Amino acid sequence: MAASNNECLDLMHRLMAYRHEPIHSELMKIRDKYSMLHLDVLILIYHFAKLCSGAILEIGAFVGGATIAAALGIRDSGKQKKLIAVEPGGSVKHKRLGTRNILRDLERNLARERVLNMVTLVKGKSFKPETMSAVRYALGSQPVGLLVLDADGAKRRDIDSYRDTFSDGCWMVIDDIYGVDANEKITPSRADVDALVAEGLLEPLGFYGWSTWVGRWRGSARDEATTE
Repeated sequence: MAASNNECLDLMHRLMAYRHEPIHSELMKIRDKYSMLHLDVLILIYHFAKLCSGAILEIGAFVGGATIAAALGIRDSGKQKKLIAVEPGGSVKHKRLGTRNILRDLERNLARERVLNMVTLVKGKSFKPETMSAVRYALGSQPVGLLVLDADGAKRRDIDSYRDTFSDGCWMVIDDIYGVDANEKITPSRADVDALVAEGLLEPLGFYGWSTWVGRWRGSARDEATTE
């Protein structure tokens, strides 16, 4: 518990420090153009992508805000890391980020921010066998060190689909856990995450922005024990 408390405080301190660094204003512009996530969440995605060991897997890329934040984190890490973004496409009505073609705008935005060549874009629903196969092919032998989960309300389904790829201590950024009642994803999302925490599979490290849960994956040791 003491370790978790220290890590929570460290994340808060890191956010404060980033507010005085150039990346803060850079990500503020990215947030305004491409993301519904809070700026603090984009900063943490940048931070985790920068320091994590392994690949970054994003499920629910939408038009690219978090994808770009992760790519910038990889850029500033100075290391080669795989960044895989899963997005089924479609259209969304939104007063600021409405789009008739999500995939088209996602690719355009990644290209506009000069990170398209850093991203492996997997087009499809995350839980479909062909999508899962494409993600595993892209990962190769590299484990996932950061999962960004911002799709529908079925958080456990997506975590169970890819849990064998997570490194122990994999950073987790999971959206739609708290917020307004009009968001139909919140109730099932929170139930899934609370259950995974109760089972000792997820370690919570706090809530950020408007509705985003941040923590770590602690299920790898259990998975190994089960297979022995």
